[in-house]
Amino acid sequence: MRAFAALAEKLHFREAAEELGLSQPALSGAVAALEDCLGAQLVERTTRRVLLTPAGELVAKHARQVLAAMDELVDAVRVTARPFTGRLQLGVIPTVAPYLLPALLRPLRKAYPELTVIIHEEQAPMILDGLASGRLCAAVLATSVEGAALVRLPLYTEDFVLVLPADHPEAAAGPIALDALRDLNVLFMEEGHCLRDQTLDVCREAGSAGLDTTGAASLATLVQLVAGGLGVTLLPRSAAAVEVRRGSGLAEVEFQAPAPGHEVALVYRASSARSAEFAQLADTIRAATRARRLPVRVARP
Repeated sequence: MRAFAALAEKLHFREAAEELGLSQPALSGAVAALEDCLGAQLVERTTRRVLLTPAGELVAKHARQVLAAMDELVDAVRVTARPFTGRLQLGVIPTVAPYLLPALLRPLRKAYPELTVIIHEEQAPMILDGLASGRLCAAVLATSVEGAALVRLPLYTEDFVLVLPADHPEAAAGPIALDALRDLNVLFMEEGHCLRDQTLDVCREAGSAGLDTTGAASLATLVQLVAGGLGVTLLPRSAAAVEVRRGSGLAEVEFQAPAPGHEVALVYRASSARSAEFAQLADTIRAATRARRLPVRVARP
């Protein structure tokens, strides 16, 4: 089933075999054995590509759920014996990862020496899909989650600041009102980043119109667009503390209270057997954030 699930994701025998550490004949044999067991053809094999049959599409959907349930069972048994061992597949969004991870990774290794943390830097929609499928164990997100399937443990909140060229008239204005955005050309992250949606919400609240649709794939690119004179942007304070210093000719300006911002949280499946571990992990992240003195407001447990 794991062999078929990998093939259904990659649609390529060599890539699926490499992901699982198998030879291509072994992978092909495993998929053929599953087909024999189920009495149905799951894939169409051609010289150039692999296609899923209708039965294969159905099995692929259920295989991910079954494998996730099996992993939950294994985790449940492992946790009862030795918590904080094995692997932790942790998703982190790109607008948080470069600024939180330097403060977090060493404390994690020190606190949990037998735990192997594997970081997946992905956009929020992909992370949520990974949590649902069981590919990820937990994630650090800055977006709300709905329904009872996921548990959200707040880690910290932080304000947004306005990043603009140092010679911009607003650069020396001190804390500015939100409605100042009405007269500014605001630049955004590309589609899929939760920071893009949050920035759009702030601009709508400010009554901003005629927004620039330029999309950057990273915050580093976004601030360079600002440095190049294409407009201004909003950054979380933890990101601005790094990116504005890196950029030349940039300034950051705070907003008047109440400043816009977001909350960063640790998210995991409600069905996970590692709930106690994740609660302790959230405490470790909060402590690491305080120790590094990131410009955020750490949440209480």
